[in-house]
Amino acid sequence: MRNDSSPSHSRPSRSLASRSLPPPVAEAPGENIDTLIASRLLALRQAQELSLSELAERSGVSKAMISKVERAQSSPTAVLLGRLAAGLGVPLAQLLTEEKTQPQRLRPRAAQEVWRDPEAGYLRRQVAERQAGSGVELVEVELPRSAQVGYPRWSGKPYRQCLWMLEGALRVDYGDERFELAPGDCLDFGVDRPLVFKALGRTGCRYLLVASPE
Repeated sequence: MRNDSSPSHSRPSRSLASRSLPPPVAEAPGENIDTLIASRLLALRQAQELSLSELAERSGVSKAMISKVERAQSSPTAVLLGRLAAGLGVPLAQLLTEEKTQPQRLRPRAAQEVWRDPEAGYLRRQVAERQAGSGVELVEVELPRSAQVGYPRWSGKPYRQCLWMLEGALRVDYGDERFELAPGDCLDFGVDRPLVFKALGRTGCRYLLVASPE
């Protein structure tokens, strides 16, 4: 891992700060992303037979806020969704994508669900769905300049993540450990400790995450 915060590039490219990002495509006809998150959160909470109070205690998110998200009255941030997913013990993807009975062999870019944090501008693209057999999923993330996103320790079954840097520079705090990554670097870590991702340098950054069960 590189120990400086200056991004390095193997080829010239437009910075993420100046590149236009694709609009979200996760919405089903007549339904926006907040409605999808609302239905997924309610379904997952009820499947675990958790009351609002119990999920609030597990996640550190107030009952009032959970209720607003479940009624699609609030656009949750990545940090808030991370807390809810950690409280439920599920991957973040389960709050942002619909359950599908059969994964698609081919997932065209236009069919990959995209979600943007309304505050930080964090952009998350579900490149490959979580596979029923292996539990493996592939996610592309873009962080704008100086953006930071933090997640608490997961309360459910832990899983591993492998991060591959594509553009820009990124700092990852994994519990008490700190790593600074440049293009081409790869980092292996879990969700058994609090996590903080922060874009470094004068542009945003882009990376791929492969998640798999431990």
